Amino acid sequence: MILARVEGNLVATKKNPKMTGRKLLLVRPLYVDSPGAADLKEGTTTLVAVDDLGAGEGELVLVVQGSSARLGMTDKDAPVDAVVIGIIDSIDLDRRILYRAH
Repeated sequence: MILARVEGNLVATKKNPKMTGRKLLLVRPLYVDSPGAADLKEGTTTLVAVDDLGAGEGELVLVVQGSSARLGMTDKDAPVDAVVIGIIDSIDLDRRILYRAH
C-alpha cells in the first residue's frame, strides 16, 4: 500500500468506457524517512488513482497498485493501475501523532 496526499482532481472526457463515471485523483506518495521522524516527507512523483470513496484535496489516502488495484474495483476488468482504498484518519508513529484529519 502507498500512503499519499490528494493534490487534485483529474478530468478526462474521452476515456475507456469502463472508466465512465469514475473519479480520478492526482496523488503524491508520502514517506517516513526515519523511525523518529517528526513529519511525513513528500515523494517526487505523482500518481493518478481511481477514487470511489470521495477523498478530497489535501486528504491523506491509502492507494494500491497493480493487480491489487483491480481487486479494489467493483468491475474487476476495469483498466486501472491505482485505486484509493482508504481515507486516513490519523497516523501515530512511536506515540507521536504525525497526522490527524480535521
